[in-house]
Amino acid sequence: MAKTKKKGNNMEYKDILYEIRGAAAWITINREEKYNAFRGQTCEELIHALNKAAWDKSIASIVLTGAGDKAFSTGGDQSAHDGGYDGRGIIGLPVEELQSTVRDVPKPVIARVNGFAIGGGNVLVTVCDMAIASEKAVFGQVGPKVGSVDPGFGTALLARVVGEKKAREIWMLCRRYPAKEALDMGLVNCVVSHDKLDEEVEKWCCEIEALSPTAISIAKKSFNMDSEAIRGISGIGMQALSLFYDTDESKEGVNAFLEKRKPNFRK
Repeated sequence: MAKTKKKGNNMEYKDILYEIRGAAAWITINREEKYNAFRGQTCEELIHALNKAAWDKSIASIVLTGAGDKAFSTGGDQSAHDGGYDGRGIIGLPVEELQSTVRDVPKPVIARVNGFAIGGGNVLVTVCDMAIASEKAVFGQVGPKVGSVDPGFGTALLARVVGEKKAREIWMLCRRYPAKEALDMGLVNCVVSHDKLDEEVEKWCCEIEALSPTAISIAKKSFNMDSEAIRGISGIGMQALSLFYDTDESKEGVNAFLEKRKPNFRK
C-alpha cells in the first residue's frame, strides 16, 4: 500500500512521521537515536497527529509505533529531564493529555511494538486499544530506577490489564519481560516474527476497516467508561510526581542514569 508522509494541519512534524496506509493512519515516533524516547515536542506532535487521524472520516484505525528495529519507545527522554522535562504540563511533559487522547479518539489505536517498550513506552502500550508485538519486543517499567513513576494509567490501568499482583511486580522490581511473557500476561494481543509484524498489523487494520465505525466508537467509549476514574488518579498522581522531581532522591536517579552508574537513593 502507498505510504504518504504528511504534515499536520498547521504543524510541521519534527519528532514523528504521519503516514496513510489504506484506511489506517500510522504514527511513528521518529527518534531512533534516542530509542524513541519522547520529549515535550514529541508529545505535542503525537497529540496533534492522533486528533488529526481521529476526525478524518477516511481513517478507520490508528497505528502507533517507533522508528527502526530497536524500540517502540523508552518513555520520557532523560536527557531533557532536569527536575522536570522540557515541555508543558505539570511535569514538563503533557503525558496525561497524550494518554487521554489515545483513549479518547473514537477509533481503535493499535500499538505496533517493534522493540523495547520500556517506562512511558510500556504505558503507551497499556493505554492503546490493542497491541501487536514482534518476537523481539521487550516490555517493562523503569521509573523507580531513575527516581520516577507513572501514576494513574501507568499503574491502575496496568493492574486491570495484567492483574494486581503482576502490575505491582512490574513496578516494584523493574524487570524486563520478553514478548511471549507479555502475551501470557495479557499486555499484548499477539506476537509474530519480526519480519511479519507489518503484515499482521495491516491485516488487523483491514479487518477493522470492514466494521461499523460508529459501533466501534461506542464500544471503545463503553470500555473506557469502566476505568475513567483512573484519569483523576493520574491527575493527582502527576501533581505528586512534580513535587517528587524537586527532591534530591529523584535527581539522584536521573543523574545516575545520565552518568551510567548505579543510583544511591538511600544516601
